[in-house]
Amino acid sequence: MQKKSLIIFLVLASIHCHAQQSDSIMIRKIYDEALTNSKCYNWLDFLSNRIGGRLSGSSQAAEAVNYVQMELTKLNVDDVSLQEVMVPHWVRGPKEQAWIISNTQKTAVSICALGSSIATPKEGLIAEVVEVSNWEEMENLGSELIRGKIVFMNHPMKPTYVNTFEAYGEAAKFRYSTASKAAALGAKGVVVRSMTMAMDNNPHAGAMGYDELIDKIPACAISTLGAERLSGILKKDKKAQFGFIMSPQTLPDTLSHNVIGEIVGTEFPKEVILIGGHLDAWDLGDGAHDDGAGVVQAMEVLHILKSLNVKPKRTIRFVAFMNEENGGKGGEKYAQSAKSDKRKTIAAIESDAGGFSPRGFSFKGDSLMILKAMSWKKMFEPYLLFDWRKGYGGADINHLHDQGTLLIGFMPDSQRYFDLHHAATDTFDKVNKRELELGAAAMASLAWLLSEYGVK
Repeated sequence: MQKKSLIIFLVLASIHCHAQQSDSIMIRKIYDEALTNSKCYNWLDFLSNRIGGRLSGSSQAAEAVNYVQMELTKLNVDDVSLQEVMVPHWVRGPKEQAWIISNTQKTAVSICALGSSIATPKEGLIAEVVEVSNWEEMENLGSELIRGKIVFMNHPMKPTYVNTFEAYGEAAKFRYSTASKAAALGAKGVVVRSMTMAMDNNPHAGAMGYDELIDKIPACAISTLGAERLSGILKKDKKAQFGFIMSPQTLPDTLSHNVIGEIVGTEFPKEVILIGGHLDAWDLGDGAHDDGAGVVQAMEVLHILKSLNVKPKRTIRFVAFMNEENGGKGGEKYAQSAKSDKRKTIAAIESDAGGFSPRGFSFKGDSLMILKAMSWKKMFEPYLLFDWRKGYGGADINHLHDQGTLLIGFMPDSQRYFDLHHAATDTFDKVNKRELELGAAAMASLAWLLSEYGVK
């Protein structure tokens, strides 16, 4: 009996070893294809340099939808479609102006309106400044010291976080919610330190929100060098004033689209592996890293599989989501439609962390699903993807969490991302072609394994 059990074990081990060797060979083919025949860099060139910033509701966003649809059609995948979604339409207006006034000296500083902010009065807004580093400080000062003034939220991203996304997650709440909290204490406006560790004169945009029960006040981001200058002046002159002019508008919601393309599975067509990124981008730069890179990497997954004539067992579906930056309506719409779809999105991979060198993947979902995906890590180590962890999937695919989908976030190196994130410096020239292609290969390899073996 023991001998029979040993024979069975050896046979199963041999089968498993052979399967892993076969899978490793396929991953090698995927990488070779991505590094020699990829289209993703040229696609990103067009999105960035020919179309540019693609904020929801803009003509550039509409042009990007048409472009991605056209390129997917050229790939001759099994189906290409547009999914209608109503999105917010906020426009920045003319370039913002800001200055610090102290002892009759007027010093210009760089700012940008935060997404969804209201405008200042046409002549601008000038008031004394109260500097705080968190909400507790602001609450402790109270309305007597804040009423009629501009709140300067000077909360730097913490440099001690090795993963810069953790630092961003800790700081970004102050960008989003300070305006209403300050308005409740009588503030006239808000200035928020940009979400970056870089010391430069580039303000970083991003979404903010209002409590509809509280009066709205204008909110802007100030560059890190501008924040340091303002803080330094306030230490010497408590009566220093800050002035700014900006004229954004919120227009009626606009019809836009998610772009979808797929290769239908040969054995389990109703089980879907989603790969995607978000097509919209802030208007200061051209959105090359955030998130043009993610969109073209996900498109490249389909291109690689078609070029290699790979027929996946499960359906692999590309989605370019609209409106991740200032509303998340594209991700919401896809998740809503998925609930009534006869096909189930069993796993989703999102690339929304830039086009830098791949480091690994993070997983969110059922523990057994995660364990299965983690078992493939060894095959990715020759390609320097060592970081596989439980964590976050992505803003757009996170809407699928309650449907039992395994959520997967593609993780590139994070050290330079927030130097560019939401700033005018997020441009095509900051993207390295080889790093972009390596990311596409990593995503394609994981998508293929998921299509072969599923999640259970």
